[in-house]
Amino acid sequence: MTRNFLRIAGLIGAGLLAGCSGTTMSLMPSLEQQAALNQASIDTPPAFNPFNDRPVTDLKPREVMANPSLEDVLKPSSDLPEMALGRADAPVVIVQYASMTCPHCRRFQAESFPALKKEYIDTGKVRYILRAEFPIGKQSGLATIALRCAPPDKYFQLYEKLMMDQASWVSQDVRPDPIFDVAKGYGLTRAKFDACRSDESLVKQLNAVKERGRTLGVIGTPNFFIQGKLVKSVITIKEIREMVDPMLAGRTAGAPR
Repeated sequence: MTRNFLRIAGLIGAGLLAGCSGTTMSLMPSLEQQAALNQASIDTPPAFNPFNDRPVTDLKPREVMANPSLEDVLKPSSDLPEMALGRADAPVVIVQYASMTCPHCRRFQAESFPALKKEYIDTGKVRYILRAEFPIGKQSGLATIALRCAPPDKYFQLYEKLMMDQASWVSQDVRPDPIFDVAKGYGLTRAKFDACRSDESLVKQLNAVKERGRTLGVIGTPNFFIQGKLVKSVITIKEIREMVDPMLAGRTAGAPR
C-alpha cells in the first residue's frame, strides 16, 4: 500500500494523474487506492489545472477555512449558475462536490441519490446543489466541460448518464470522443463542445469552483456539506436520514412553517 501510494502521489505531483482510476487502467479502484488519491489530491500544486493543459504560474499557498459557515459554502465562486434541485427555501441544504471519473461518486449516485431525491428533495425538505467541478485528472475535467456546455436543463440527466456509463469513457489519456458520444444524446453539439474546450473564460470559472472547494476544506470526492457541515466520505441514505432528520425536527420545533 505504501509503495502504491508513493507511486500515485509521484504522478500527481508531476501533473500526470489521469483520474480517479489511479495509475492503472482499472475503472473501479479499491477504497484504499481512492483514499490515497483523495489525500494526494489536496497536495496537488496549484500549477496542476485539470481543465487546461497550460500550466498556471500562480504558486501561492492555498488558505483553508477552519470552520466554514453555511453562508461561506453557498457563496458564489464564479459567474456559473449553481446547479440545484429542490425548493430554494428548503430548510436543509446539501452541497455535493464530485469528480466525474470517481467510482465512489458513481456509487452514491446509484445507491443513495434516488432515495435522497424521493424522500427529501422532491418533498421540499432539502435543496441539493451539485458541484461536479472538482475533477481529479484531465479526462474528468473534460467531462465537466461537456457537462457545463450541454443545455442547463439536461445537466442532471447528463451527469447521471456520464456516471452510470463511466466504463465507456474513463481513461488515463485525454479522449474527448467517448465523452462526446455520451453527451451528444443530451443536446450537446460537437461544435459547442470543441468551442467550450478552448474557452479560457469557462476554464477559469470551472477552476474557480474547484479552488473554492479546496478553500472550504474539500480534499477529494465525494465530499458533502450538509447544512454547512463537511462530510468527507460516501454517505448512505441511512446516514443522510440520521443527519438530516434531526435538523428537520429542530427546524419544525423552533420555527413552524
